[in-house]
Amino acid sequence: MKLQERMLRSIKRRTGNVILRAEVARMGSPSQVSEALKALQDSGVLVRIGTGVYAKTRKSSVTGATIPAGSLETLAVEALRKLGVTISAGSAALAFNAGRTTQLPGTFVVNTGRRRISRKISVGGRAAAYENDRRRAEAGA
Repeated sequence: MKLQERMLRSIKRRTGNVILRAEVARMGSPSQVSEALKALQDSGVLVRIGTGVYAKTRKSSVTGATIPAGSLETLAVEALRKLGVTISAGSAALAFNAGRTTQLPGTFVVNTGRRRISRKISVGGRAAAYENDRRRAEAGA
């Protein structure tokens, strides 16, 4: 059985919509894994949403095109959790949810606590933004 077929079987069995390269890296050499992931992208099974981060796809009920199997919000949260990053809602979303403002958050912002992060996760031209509590913790100390 070819690596691409084994990888496809493994991907279909997974419950989530996000696949990390590290999860399938043990299936072959780095170059073989790269080629298999590229072939799965070309065939429309996966779409790359970040470095080493892929999302499953589905057919759009409206256009019939192949699209990621989730929104930026759901895929980014799942990817960051798989990467071990503890996250919470951004300050704009918290203010809106608490009723302190009527302004809807325009972008998807994730609070990473005291951790700094520079990983780019984007779906359909939209990218996740990050904020952290480092400045607030330094000002309060």
